[in-house]
Amino acid sequence: MSLADYLAKNYLTADSKPEKKTKKLKRKDASQSGLIIADDDALGWGSKAADEDDDDAPVNVHASSAEFRKTKKNNWQTIGPPAPSSTDQATADAIIASAAAETSARDRAAEDEAPTIDDTGLKMESGAHAGLQTASQVAAQLARKQALERHRFATDSAAHSGQGTETIYRDASGRIINVAMKRAEARKQAEEEAAKTAAQIEAQKGDVQRAERERRKDALKDAKYLPVARYEDDVAMNEEMKERERWDDPAARFLTAKKMGRSVTGKPLYAGAFTPNRYGIRPGYRWDGVDRGNGFEKEYFAARNRRRDLKELDYAWQMDE
Repeated sequence: MSLADYLAKNYLTADSKPEKKTKKLKRKDASQSGLIIADDDALGWGSKAADEDDDDAPVNVHASSAEFRKTKKNNWQTIGPPAPSSTDQATADAIIASAAAETSARDRAAEDEAPTIDDTGLKMESGAHAGLQTASQVAAQLARKQALERHRFATDSAAHSGQGTETIYRDASGRIINVAMKRAEARKQAEEEAAKTAAQIEAQKGDVQRAERERRKDALKDAKYLPVARYEDDVAMNEEMKERERWDDPAARFLTAKKMGRSVTGKPLYAGAFTPNRYGIRPGYRWDGVDRGNGFEKEYFAARNRRRDLKELDYAWQMDE
């Protein structure tokens, strides 16, 4: 079944049988057919527009549906080029392949016929020769230079390229700077500055602090040979505690044997009475006995004693209650 028969069978319907006109209707149609009412158009556009066919308008099929079904000829038209068959497709592929082969052969022939590059002439920095040349010659010279540079970069040795070598530093005048020597000088200068700073800090300390530091070092050395536990019958510890002087010791006056030796620095000790201070420092042996301070030490000890007395008095009142 063709496409036209299928469409006629499923989508088209036969026209109904035309009604038979009566004589009265025939006479009426005949009487009206001789009368024509038309508008007068001065410009004549109406008749011309009616006669012309509109290409965009839909096509009216005047044949009846019955005649359309009865026809044996296919009236459908294919829009666009017809679909190629397998044979036509193979022929087209062969033509395309042959055209591609001809193009590649022509390109190879053009490369073979390329102009020969003469390196004897004057060359510019870009690699092209100076003077009048064609565009193909200049492009070939530039490509040749780039290829040579890539090959030289790939095959160049590490000694020639400088890869892995130490950086050379120069001063403003262009002389080579020995980096190792400069680093040694900078290290030596840093050590000297550190020693100078340590000496300044050491100079700010007193003789007593230095002697105390040396005493602690000696004590740490002797501590290696001491037992882990020290008891109350330790003679060395008891002697050390007895020699320690405390300004507020009430039993200090009962000591009969009082050592009046020298200070830590080796100078004589002051033998007279003096006002105590927070640090327990005795006055120099040349002191004339006159207190030239601003009285801060006296006020400090008075305030401390007052706080202690108030604390004890408060505790006593709580116990009385």
